Amino acid sequence: MITYSAVATVLFGDIVDKHGHRVKFLRDSLIRAGVKFPFRSYGSVVLLNSLIAYVFSLGVFSFATMYLKLTLIQNLFLILYAPFMVAGIALGVLVLYPYQKMISIRKSINTNLPFALTHMAAISESGAPPYMIFKLISNFDEYGEIAKEMKVLVRNIDTFGVDPLTAIRELAERTPSNELRQILLGILSTTESGGDVRTYIKNAGEQALFSWKLNREKFMQQLSAYAEFYTGILIAAPLFIVSLFAVMNMIQPNIGGFDILVLTKLSLYVLVPFLNVGFLLFLKGVEVEM
Repeated sequence: MITYSAVATVLFGDIVDKHGHRVKFLRDSLIRAGVKFPFRSYGSVVLLNSLIAYVFSLGVFSFATMYLKLTLIQNLFLILYAPFMVAGIALGVLVLYPYQKMISIRKSINTNLPFALTHMAAISESGAPPYMIFKLISNFDEYGEIAKEMKVLVRNIDTFGVDPLTAIRELAERTPSNELRQILLGILSTTESGGDVRTYIKNAGEQALFSWKLNREKFMQQLSAYAEFYTGILIAAPLFIVSLFAVMNMIQPNIGGFDILVLTKLSLYVLVPFLNVGFLLFLKGVEVEM
């Protein structure tokens, strides 16, 4: 049965082979995001989807120009440039998807890692080897992506017969989290050198938990500063602007050729919501997962 990806690879596989080195981050993202798609096939699908998006949008815009009463410049824009924009958006979304997924996995791992390490340290106190520790952690879905990573490691050992140390090394190379990679390499190095794995995991867990508490306290302190900024800029300032416009409207209803009432409506219904959404996105970007 011929699949969509097979058709895409036949059409664009050579192009991906030739220019794939230009998007090395995409290859790395596919691996670290766990996307079960060869780089050559995924790149080919991206190019084919972008081509389909261009052809489809060209047909839609060409049809639209026949029924919409537009100027010549608007028609030329819809036919010549708009399809390229649609294809570019499709290309960008598909290229960035693995990267965004990798970032999401990394965030989940880093958030749950201090608590998983504390759990691992408690298990190691019983004298359990690293393999058993990973197997027990893989059964706790509360740890999110860490549990999934551990399940892959245990599967490689139990199903495919991979040596435990080799499985740990492979997971360390593949995981998108630098913190988890350092922990795995530390366990690997400690085991190979004959060190005490229990002590290493315990110390790593204490350090990770301390860092998490420190980041949380720092974020809570930053929130107070953000709250003052929000109160001053996004609450007090709009009230001041509305009051100012009300006074100005009584004195001079126009300013710079613009009606004061129109400016007031734009400020209330466009500028203020836009600033609030931007502030929420900013908080989302800097927040520390609890």
